[in-house]
Amino acid sequence: MAVTWQLVIDCADPGRMVRFWGPAIAYVPAPPPQGHATWTDFYRSVGVPEEELADAGDGTDSIVDPSGQGPRIWFQVVPERKSVKNRFHLDVQVGGGRAVPLPERRVRVDAAVERLLAAGATRRPAPTDGTDDHYAVAMLDPEGNEFDVV
Repeated sequence: MAVTWQLVIDCADPGRMVRFWGPAIAYVPAPPPQGHATWTDFYRSVGVPEEELADAGDGTDSIVDPSGQGPRIWFQVVPERKSVKNRFHLDVQVGGGRAVPLPERRVRVDAAVERLLAAGATRRPAPTDGTDDHYAVAMLDPEGNEFDVV
């Protein structure tokens, strides 16, 4: 039996991560639970202390797949900064896979890379895998988490 799960990404600024990753993967900010106008209202209703809410903006700290198919992603505030390479990373799949000719995949990937650079990502050096039929660009999100655009 499958279980329900969410991806949790540690960060310093959940709002910034929601604004970056939502458009990056075609997700939307998660709506607050029914009966609450904002996430901050909900968090207050369950007893989250005001000092924890002080820098939370409207409290939006997660994104969801609007089709309901993909997992929820929650950006959890942590006090420490990222200091080592991720043990796993996301692949933003925009190229269409090997069924699409390599020149067209390059155009698609490069267009997504430019959009993500404008949104706050940075390109990172990455060795090529040595195949002529693979194209990916290694990147960092606004808080330094690794991901690839393929």
